[in-house]
Amino acid sequence: VQLQASGGGLVQAGGSLSLSCAASRGTISNKLVGWFRQAPGQEREFVAHISWNTGSTGYGDSVKGRFTASVDNAKNTVWLQMNSLKSEDTAVYYCAARGRARSIGSYYFRTTDYDFWGQGTKVTVSS
Repeated sequence: VQLQASGGGLVQAGGSLSLSCAASRGTISNKLVGWFRQAPGQEREFVAHISWNTGSTGYGDSVKGRFTASVDNAKNTVWLQMNSLKSEDTAVYYCAARGRARSIGSYYFRTTDYDFWGQGTKVTVSS
């Protein structure tokens, strides 16, 4: 599975941005799709994940209440809606998919929980 994240850009603090994740090869349907971000000099940080089948989601503490992950079945795409953006949200955002079996209700927040990664999309929030 080859993933592609897009939708990044420059936005003012307090604004919104929507990122998309699609498979350019293979499919992400029936998989768990995660979003991570990496700021310069920092480790990759878990942002959110969503189960394609059930729509259940999990979020990192720093984005809870501000970011929302969703599935678009028609477009075979996963979205990350980011609201109330802060300067500390500035990072390269990556989407990833888990190809292995998963347990319903489990929280997959480690980079090693995911098998397929796409190139990131850069989000810059100006204060």
